[in-house]
Amino acid sequence: MVDKWHKYLLGLITISFSNYLTGASGEEEIDVFCSDGVNVTLPCINAHPDCRSTHWFYSKDSKTTVALFTEGIKKMDHKRLSLGSNCSLNIYKTTKEDHGIYICRQLNTTDQYTDVHVYLHFLHVSLSSTQTEIKAGSNVTLSCQLYLIDEYSCERLLDKYRFQMIWVNESDVNLQSDSRYQISSSTKHCNSSLTTTLLNEDNNRELRCQIITGTEVKTSDRYTVKYSGNSPSIKNVIGSIIRVIIIIVEFAVLTAPTVILLLIICERRSGKRRAQSTRLSYVNGSESVVLSDC
Repeated sequence: MVDKWHKYLLGLITISFSNYLTGASGEEEIDVFCSDGVNVTLPCINAHPDCRSTHWFYSKDSKTTVALFTEGIKKMDHKRLSLGSNCSLNIYKTTKEDHGIYICRQLNTTDQYTDVHVYLHFLHVSLSSTQTEIKAGSNVTLSCQLYLIDEYSCERLLDKYRFQMIWVNESDVNLQSDSRYQISSSTKHCNSSLTTTLLNEDNNRELRCQIITGTEVKTSDRYTVKYSGNSPSIKNVIGSIIRVIIIIVEFAVLTAPTVILLLIICERRSGKRRAQSTRLSYVNGSESVVLSDC
């Protein structure tokens, strides 16, 4: 009887895991966009308040699945993961490695469940790997890439949301119409590149890549231009300190004779005043008063 029960449980587990990507009762799909270092919340629909029937799974490529939460309890030491309201999954400070499929499974009975598939798409801006120096007059190319799982094509996402990948400056001005910037995009690979020649005023300028649908910004990532050689080296700092010390010493050497001469003159005048005050002293009642030279 015990062996039969174990086999029954094993059968349920096998069916559950084999079907988690191929379909389940009440399956839903949600897309979430993020970029580096942000906090995101992945929703779980129709979850029970105590989360005891909630399971969260993660898959990078729909082949390997990792259990994150089982019956509301964290299964692994994921410090950046937690359960939020309505059993949603919170991910703190997202990275590129976080993109993939997240499955929220709600167990209704012993053999029925509902799944919510949350696709987390990650946007990242990077400098061309061939770029060696950033300074005024140099040409730079920035690449903006939206990372998806292999089974999720960019065309599918584009058809679903009609989104755009655009480049803007720190004031959110679209750079598409600015002749300084050459922008090219690929709807097949979900990427966009920006090439420009840097000017003196571009130092510390911020360039952003955004995913937008209509006027809504789904997510964005940024690159801040930092010119090479702007930060003083330790050698230069030490050299500046030494030069200041030398100037102080030279000033002290030049002014020392003058200071000594003034001290001698002051001392002589003070001696004369003390001699005069002694002669001008007088007695007032029982109290002797001496005129001081102060």
